[in-house]
Amino acid sequence: MSDSVIVINADGPETRVALIEQGILSEYYVERERERGTVGNVYKGKVLRVLPGMQAAFVDIGEEKAAFLYAGDIAAPGGQGEKEAALRALGGDDDDDVAPRRTGRHGDITELVRPGQEILVQVVKDPISSKGARITTYISLPGRNVVFMPTVSHIGISRRIAGDRERRRLRRLIDQMRPAGSGFIVRTVAESASNNQVRADMDYLLRLWENIQFNERHQRAPALLYRDLNLMLRVVRDNLTPEFKKVIVDDRIAHDKAVRFIGAFMPELVDRVELYTGREPIFDGYGIELEINRALERKVQLKSGGSLVFDQGEALTAIDVNTGKFVGAKGKTLEETITQTNLEAAEELADQLRLRNLGGLVIIDFIDMDKESNRRKVYRKLQEVLRRDRAKAHITKISEMGLVEMSRKRTKESLLRLLTAPCEVCNGKGYTKSPSTMCYEILREVRREGPHLVGDTIVVQAAPAVADLMNGPEVAAIDNMVKRLQKGIDIQGRKDFHIEHFEIRTKNKGGNRSNNSNAAD
Repeated sequence: MSDSVIVINADGPETRVALIEQGILSEYYVERERERGTVGNVYKGKVLRVLPGMQAAFVDIGEEKAAFLYAGDIAAPGGQGEKEAALRALGGDDDDDVAPRRTGRHGDITELVRPGQEILVQVVKDPISSKGARITTYISLPGRNVVFMPTVSHIGISRRIAGDRERRRLRRLIDQMRPAGSGFIVRTVAESASNNQVRADMDYLLRLWENIQFNERHQRAPALLYRDLNLMLRVVRDNLTPEFKKVIVDDRIAHDKAVRFIGAFMPELVDRVELYTGREPIFDGYGIELEINRALERKVQLKSGGSLVFDQGEALTAIDVNTGKFVGAKGKTLEETITQTNLEAAEELADQLRLRNLGGLVIIDFIDMDKESNRRKVYRKLQEVLRRDRAKAHITKISEMGLVEMSRKRTKESLLRLLTAPCEVCNGKGYTKSPSTMCYEILREVRREGPHLVGDTIVVQAAPAVADLMNGPEVAAIDNMVKRLQKGIDIQGRKDFHIEHFEIRTKNKGGNRSNNSNAAD
């Protein structure tokens, strides 16, 4: 039995799920009821605007932001690319037997939808940053063993099901039950499922689709017609396989729900559900909290002493590999030491990409290797470890400068953006101005405003570090400003001031008063 478990923390105001594979935290999910994601939800939406220049439309689905619908994600009778678009809607899972791709063949957006039109759509990507949710009219309803595609006539078998005999069995089984014009994708776990289990899954999804159609006929847009399962049940449905030795839950009610769900859809695994009874919090007991905190750090230490440094932007993440304290083993050359560090970094960064859920464009800066054979070795290692990742990833070969360009499918916010907010001290910049910089900035402002202030003494209030500098090493500059303005200058430190905040005024002797506040941008 492997060291793979699904750990569910459901005894608080949020549900957290961790996938531990072979003793390593590989994926982490969190769901807050008031911030529950919308991926998988089916809506009756209303088209707000059509944008011919972008071949897209904004659709009101009743959420805070209007959803975004591309022309290539709209089902059109007799159109091209239906199968590919539907497979994209499934998220590009490795269960698909056709690689998701955008064909570029679709009708003009102005011929497909019009403002005011009501349409049935499904969310395939949650809102990210300032962008609204991405939606499609190719509906896909996932079950345990199969995924139902009511708008696409297609049968797909998971590429991971290798046996021809098993593939033929499943294809015949699906073809017997599927309605004309609809399709199914057979998931990997169906390989060990009986005919009755697959049929029961199909029957459930067909009844679910009938219910969605009934709600569509009787509700006005915008309206939510179907909400996907909660986080705990989704993760169990999509990830629980015989390789996981147990599902452990720390809440009695959630435990009972998991038992009922697994008992209904995968009864052979129901005995693997356990109720956690430990004294310490479940994530502490499994060391998960430490790993989550580690995944929020900019720098990740490697066992050898090297490190990975992550710099995450809006659409691009840069990962820098450093040797750090690693000097290599005795008798090893510099080239061998560098190659060993890069190999270890490739293993770790693949795990970090999954755990941090980094998507979009990723640039990896490996340490430069002189030999082409070593670059190929690190490249093959990176390819190997990325196969464990369910998100689609494409990588280029390592350049002579040690750079790898990589794209990874992004379907939701990264762990960093999910769990953190911009720093209140620096407002998300990642830095603040130095005391010296602020000292000279204040002096320039005093010179600018001083002649216009009424009174004999100018009062400057600033952060203690800045005030100490102005009253100490920079006192000569203050004396020069006094001579220039022919006014006294009183420097005062304020403990409650941000390093970039200051105020300039005159002492109140019946004269005018001027305030200048400069906070962090």
